Amino acid sequence: MKRAAIAEFFRRLAQANPNPTTELEYATPFQLLVAVALSAQATDRSVNLCTRKLFALAPRPEDMLTLGEAGVTECIRTIGLFRNKAKNVVALSRLLLERHGGEVPHDRAALEALPGVGRKTANVVLNTVFGDPVMAVDTHIFRLSNRTGLAPGKDVLEVEHALMRRVPKEYLKDAHHWLILHGRYVCTARKPGCGRCIVRDLCDFRDKVD
Repeated sequence: MKRAAIAEFFRRLAQANPNPTTELEYATPFQLLVAVALSAQATDRSVNLCTRKLFALAPRPEDMLTLGEAGVTECIRTIGLFRNKAKNVVALSRLLLERHGGEVPHDRAALEALPGVGRKTANVVLNTVFGDPVMAVDTHIFRLSNRTGLAPGKDVLEVEHALMRRVPKEYLKDAHHWLILHGRYVCTARKPGCGRCIVRDLCDFRDKVD
């Protein structure tokens, strides 16, 4: 996809959704961090069902420690890898209190040093909480970037770097949200909704369907 097409691609997505954001439910940076950590191999909907219970009992890191691993497990057992995720949530809560005064750090290395927090989770937090122009590449964005020709790459890091180079600066802060929503609801894995896609004419996908 050429640069002029990429600019038009994001102009249309921005026009259709001027204020995109995550579909995860949260009230504080800590809650977003936990929700994103829980979302690995799980849908946002399933995570929200769990965190409504979890955050009612433990809205802060100190509350999460009091709730403990068994209590967290009970709240999140309907999502994948719940035992390991419960362990990580309690451990990251402890480290936030010990190292950062209970606050979510505005620092990639510090975020990635927390249990259960990888590059994608750190990028989501940096973008959504702090407004950093970074790109969190999940399965939806990876698929869309390769399928459309927007930013092809053989792995998520290559796609992330390609997007950072190719997305116009004025769209970069919100690009993650536009792409994930487009991949989740329109450019889906098994049967993309090409017939209702607002960027269909810009896309390099050869097997478009109506």
